[in-house]
Amino acid sequence: MTKEGDQAFRATTNKERWPDAAYAGALSYLRRRYSRDLEGVDVVVSGIPYDCAVTYRSGCRLGPRAIRAASVQLAELLSFPFGFDPFDTLSVIDYGDCLVDPHHPDTVINDIADHAAHIIASGALMLTFGGDHFTTYPLLKAHAEKYGPIALVQFDAHCDTWEDDGKQLDHGTMFTRAVADGIVDPSRSTQVGLRTFNDHDAGFEILTSPWIHRNGIDEALKVVIERAGDQPVYLSFDIDGLDPAFAPGTGTPVAGGLSSWQALEFVRGLEPLHLIGMDVVEVSPAYDHAEITALAAATVAHDWLCVLASQRGAVRRGIGRL
Repeated sequence: MTKEGDQAFRATTNKERWPDAAYAGALSYLRRRYSRDLEGVDVVVSGIPYDCAVTYRSGCRLGPRAIRAASVQLAELLSFPFGFDPFDTLSVIDYGDCLVDPHHPDTVINDIADHAAHIIASGALMLTFGGDHFTTYPLLKAHAEKYGPIALVQFDAHCDTWEDDGKQLDHGTMFTRAVADGIVDPSRSTQVGLRTFNDHDAGFEILTSPWIHRNGIDEALKVVIERAGDQPVYLSFDIDGLDPAFAPGTGTPVAGGLSSWQALEFVRGLEPLHLIGMDVVEVSPAYDHAEITALAAATVAHDWLCVLASQRGAVRRGIGRL
């Protein structure tokens, strides 16, 4: 059997990589093998196609599919700017999507949390594609069961710490609940890129978008790294943290955000931290143009995997002035 094409279902190991036409073939994330065998897996990619907690434009239930489709070219070459193949170091599978029943909202939190807990119990890290941002709450619940209170690094236009009644499914209140539940330690957590107003900071350090534009990504990273220390760190990346010029395909776009290059530099700078998981949420492809939002989402997730690979010994090989 010639090893070319459709790695997603033809590969027999998790580290195999062979030629696939970027415009054809099965669309797993980065052409990783579709599998539910968790033995020996370092990172599990999974989607949560749920968007019933949005407050404006819907459609991000289609985000996982769009991010997978936008990842095809990232699977063609060695990773930039790292200069290595992360899958020489990491065993990564695409687990497929969590089945969420939008017609029984009382089941949503437990279904997502159980899905995540099963994966985390294997020892694998999770890279999750939403879906709306509320899906992060049950993901955090599952992670906190293993790691205890988590340092959250939230890349976002919005604080998502508005008043919560402890019951609602709302993508703007779930971090209030996460703090109240003790699953997120706000004293170790940072919100990055905010540009909407809220009277209450919930104890988070807030690095607004204008502050980052004035002070730069390196200064933002200093704050995040010092604040998190050696605490387990979960990165929640809401794509609307990017300016709508770089991410029009989202439900609640806000002008004045960060650029895609700033986001990538930020993610690449997180290597000193104890990274335990990541999600990328709020990609709504119906509002996208030429896949630029999905491409940004696929790339920040790809670079997070490369940071993990670097932490685990992958050797960077640069070319040009980096």
